[in-house]
Amino acid sequence: MMNRKKLKNKQTLNGHKPKRFKSDKPDPFFSNDANRRTRFEGDDDDSINSSDSEDGHVAAATAEGGGESESEEETAAEKRKRVAEAYLEKMREVSRREEEEDEDDDDRGGRDDGDRDSMVARLLQAQQLEESGRVRRLIASRVQSPKATEGFRLLVKHRQTVTAVVLSEDDSKGFSASKDGYIVQWDVDTGKAETFVWPSEEILKSHGAKDPQGKAKKRSKHVLALAVSSDGRYLASGGFDRHIHLWDTRTREHIQAFPGHKGPVSCLTFRQGTSELFSGSFDRTIKIWNAEDRSYITTLFGHQSDVLTIDCLRKERVLTVGRDRTMHLWKVPEESQLVFRAPASSLECCCFINNDEFLSGSDDGSIEHWSVLRKKPLHIVKNAHPSLTPNTPDVKQNGDLSNGIKDDVDHVPEKLGQSACSWVSSVAVCRGSDLAASGAGNGVVRLWEIENDAKGVHPLFELPLVGYVNSLAFAKSGKFLVAGVGKEPRLGRWGSLPAARHGVAVHPLQLS
Repeated sequence: MMNRKKLKNKQTLNGHKPKRFKSDKPDPFFSNDANRRTRFEGDDDDSINSSDSEDGHVAAATAEGGGESESEEETAAEKRKRVAEAYLEKMREVSRREEEEDEDDDDRGGRDDGDRDSMVARLLQAQQLEESGRVRRLIASRVQSPKATEGFRLLVKHRQTVTAVVLSEDDSKGFSASKDGYIVQWDVDTGKAETFVWPSEEILKSHGAKDPQGKAKKRSKHVLALAVSSDGRYLASGGFDRHIHLWDTRTREHIQAFPGHKGPVSCLTFRQGTSELFSGSFDRTIKIWNAEDRSYITTLFGHQSDVLTIDCLRKERVLTVGRDRTMHLWKVPEESQLVFRAPASSLECCCFINNDEFLSGSDDGSIEHWSVLRKKPLHIVKNAHPSLTPNTPDVKQNGDLSNGIKDDVDHVPEKLGQSACSWVSSVAVCRGSDLAASGAGNGVVRLWEIENDAKGVHPLFELPLVGYVNSLAFAKSGKFLVAGVGKEPRLGRWGSLPAARHGVAVHPLQLS
């Protein structure tokens, strides 16, 4: 009997005797439904419970007929196709409207569907080339000379020096931060401002913040850097508390605090079209985060001194400058970097022109134009922002600066640190174009034209603005320029301009 029982169990284990289930009805897991992956990823618990539930007829109906809930859901490929078709139809509608507007001036018949689709394809291709940086929009030659009545208009006031200014993707909203810890969201057209409120210490700790480090007994709210995501959902801020704070732009509430840096967070940027966040710090490192997942990714090492400015486009390439006189181009997927050395003692700021060209400003008052193919600058514009004296006639000619200061340049101390005033503290490039701007403390913001084929950088116009221009941002359309200004430099207090006002100034740009 014992041997016979063992033989029976052995046959069962070897699979000779089929195992009986509670129900002979087919399991929906093994059905050949095309939407099986989406259904199980969306609601795992409901799918598992339905196969083992007492109501067997529900599972059978789902398996046999493919219920209405499955037919309503779509796969990722179907969603991409639907979005692409909707965008294509939108572009066709734009083409139809343009054709209707031209019918009054043109006696020819309307285009057929083939011609219209060809034009839409050309528009989409040109847009993709501009976004990828392969084609540069020619905007600089269309900028008209500013009139005497035009100038910078103070849009938002701050209590202390503005350290960072960023614009949303659609140019409708802006964000600014200052040394007093205030982060303000404002409307570009109306100037209506709303302040981000810092949460309590208990809430910050529940969101991941650590206790103040070093000799500090109280958390510093001094903000040095801002960055907004392409979809406009997230705003990142960093400063002296060595944390990166993530905010929800819709509710202006604090979401997460990322610890990890051992020094003040000096610069931030989002990769275009993604939630990938890059941060630079005085601890000489660059860290990568994911705002959507609230997670840390990796750290990049290479700088030998403080990292001051960071920039990124759509590709996984990061551009950074530091006080070690170097500019680094980080190729994140390849885990490699290119190092560019400047003749200046320190590089203060940088930005991408396109994927292969960059612009930087240094503390000796020069602007450098770089290419990925050379380790030295292609062109250097020396003394880009001279001392205050040459700009005095321009200021007096206008009489009244649009930020409300009348002839206040006369009250600026004559023996103010000339080197500090001529430091190029900020540079910006209108995305995908040949128009650039630079700011310092000498009383003007200068517009530049970047010629094709690396032929050089040429000055266009000077826009009077009293104060240290610590941050610049172009509208994507190139129709206006935003500047963050204050009495002191962004990273220190070694200079002071009593005539300046703290705030965000906007200057319209007329394009022919």
